[in-house]
Amino acid sequence: MTGSITFSAEGCLVGKKNKRATRSSWLRNFLAIDERVFFISLAQTPIGKLMMTAIAILGTAPYLGYWYSICAIFGAMFAVSCPKSRDLILFALTWLTAFFATALGNVDTLEHITILMNQEHIKTIPPVTLAIGFLAVFSILSSVLLSQVRRFPRSLISRHPLISLLIFEAILCGLGSINLISGLPRVVLWSVIFVLTPYIWFLPYAIQDQRTRNPSSHLFQMASLRPFWSPAYLPFGKGAIFLQKHLSKTDYDLAVTQLKGTKLIIWSNLLMFISNTLSWLLIGHKLLPSMTESIDAFLIGNPYSQSISWAAVILSTIKFSLLTAFWSGLFIGIARLAGYRLPRGCWRPLESRNLIEYFNRFHYYFKELLVDFFFIPTFFKVFREYPRLRMFFATFMAAGIGNGLWHFLRDIELVATQGPINAINSFSSYLFYCIILATSVGISQVRVMMGIRPSSSILGRIYSFVFVWIFVACMHIFSDGSRNHSLGERLLFLGSLFGVS
Repeated sequence: MTGSITFSAEGCLVGKKNKRATRSSWLRNFLAIDERVFFISLAQTPIGKLMMTAIAILGTAPYLGYWYSICAIFGAMFAVSCPKSRDLILFALTWLTAFFATALGNVDTLEHITILMNQEHIKTIPPVTLAIGFLAVFSILSSVLLSQVRRFPRSLISRHPLISLLIFEAILCGLGSINLISGLPRVVLWSVIFVLTPYIWFLPYAIQDQRTRNPSSHLFQMASLRPFWSPAYLPFGKGAIFLQKHLSKTDYDLAVTQLKGTKLIIWSNLLMFISNTLSWLLIGHKLLPSMTESIDAFLIGNPYSQSISWAAVILSTIKFSLLTAFWSGLFIGIARLAGYRLPRGCWRPLESRNLIEYFNRFHYYFKELLVDFFFIPTFFKVFREYPRLRMFFATFMAAGIGNGLWHFLRDIELVATQGPINAINSFSSYLFYCIILATSVGISQVRVMMGIRPSSSILGRIYSFVFVWIFVACMHIFSDGSRNHSLGERLLFLGSLFGVS
């Protein structure tokens, strides 16, 4: 009897909340086409699939290029229509787009090789030949590596894939940085590094999958190496195991997943429109300077007012956040069209009530990579007798060391063109950001572990929002990706925002 009374009371409360939610979220209900029978049925028809294909191409082509978008979207729709040949189609699509993107210069590999060849005054061989040639060699060697990992699961690279790859990359970079190698040999060596680096975060997932009892097919493992929907350095969708877990199994689930993907692509375009509109209205009409202009004005002794400088920093933070949400939404949208109902890459970061929650919400797949390859290995090996220190140190390794390492490798061409010392010096601002972020997120993680949580009152939520995003904005000064200002100059600018001259 008590149980039924409790259930009824809870049911009433839920009903009231649902009514309030319905009234306050009418827009969401209007846009929830993936929950309506009509649209789900339409998505399973040829006309519906053609409509989703057209919308997806129009929504991705301006940013990925028309040939790439057409190839990716049609390939995704073709793969789901032929489930028995899915692995083969995805494999062919991933590597064909990789080769064509490289040949057309749509990826930075060709650009880096070209810059280095100009620096070394090499004109005897086209840059595209090196880029395509080493990509072909890499694809073959990757296939062989995955086969050998399955045969020798106790080998060093099988047990420690990321560490092994990072050591190999460090050795290559060391050889490429010594003065004894110059000219064409140096270009060849760095071409190998430029081709390898984008895959260095994908291979560990594939290697780990090979050591499981029921690994994915070899073709699908190769397809998961920088898949066609993720032409970046970050694995959107992680590895084959994660992808298989989120694969739509029925026609109904597939229709819902593809509708969600189409909606996400539309939403991403809306975010980009907002970002461009803000730039056009505020920066284009000289109502606000960019953050770079604001720092420059401060350094030459002609600073903007404190309020204008704050507005420039906040605007830059907003644009960066919108851009992050845009790209992750675009990539995940394409993956959903291929039948994988993957979680969104950026999910309601404005609702973050502490730093660890912000870290989880803002860039989900980047957080997952750091957790998989830095947090978990650290957490299970160190400070087992000191749970709080263990949690803090593992979080620091992920948000600090892993974060910095990923971004440094993303700009590995600076080591080749500027030398390792200059590259590290230009990276000092981001390293500072990593240390502060990792320390703050680690403390936030320990506080949550201790049961210390933000107040759920209205004032408590406002305080949490202001604290989190003021922190994010201040740290954005050091993490904006530019290398035009030194760490000291950025620190002085940050001090000026708080009236410290």
